[in-house]
Amino acid sequence: MRPKRDQLDIINAALMLRRPLLVTGNPGVGKSGLAYQIARDLGLGRVLHWSITSRSTMRSGLYDYDAIGRAQAAADAGDATTGASLVGDFIHLGPLGTALLPHARPRVLLIDELDKCDVDLPNDLLNVFEDGTYTVPELIRLRSRQEAVEVHIADPGRRATIRDGVVTCHAFPVIVITSNGERDFPAPFLRRCLRLDLPDLDESALADLVAAHLSVSDEHVRELIRTFVERRGEHGTVAADQLLNAVFLALSGVDSLASASEWDRLFDAVWRRLAPGRL
Repeated sequence: MRPKRDQLDIINAALMLRRPLLVTGNPGVGKSGLAYQIARDLGLGRVLHWSITSRSTMRSGLYDYDAIGRAQAAADAGDATTGASLVGDFIHLGPLGTALLPHARPRVLLIDELDKCDVDLPNDLLNVFEDGTYTVPELIRLRSRQEAVEVHIADPGRRATIRDGVVTCHAFPVIVITSNGERDFPAPFLRRCLRLDLPDLDESALADLVAAHLSVSDEHVRELIRTFVERRGEHGTVAADQLLNAVFLALSGVDSLASASEWDRLFDAVWRRLAPGRL
């Protein structure tokens, strides 16, 4: 869905100020899609996607170092000093680390569902957001023997060169952070971000969504959408993709529906299956 005028103002402000955009809203309102739309509209290439879990750390977002693999490779080569030439094969930059490489144009980084993170991660991100730089200690220890090391990056099949173990961005990345509003973030983190709250999709937007995904738009579908909007508040947070599932299941038998009452019974059966906490 295209952002509205007031939403575009916040997005443009985040771009101009080089500040992360914290996008909040219920599941299914298009938070993650906003990063892809920005990348497409500005011609910024492939979106770097960092999907957050409870085990995500700053280090995992920046890079991963396979020390065991490197030691094994050195042992197989019969030379413990092989590390200087091999180390780059065992360093893989994560989405955040790749976004901070000195690209000619900024990359778009989607930090998805930050709600799931460990309590320390938002504060850990502040310094990187502020400075636009990070170090790879494993490469710093080797810089007297090897100044430049080629490492794997988050773009499939591509590599990049790191010099002296330090990465500094040339163009600060476009950072889109999504949150379902399930937790509170530290005040310093919130001050660093610009916040955009996406409202639930209205009936017209939901109809467009269904038409785009399922290529259907008839009276039965429009009635299901109206019922979805009416009942959305009764069942708490219900994602728009659950509406798509309901439409798909309902349409599988729509030709056999002889009356509105039969349609209602089918809808209720579908809703019990898809609504949170219902069996």
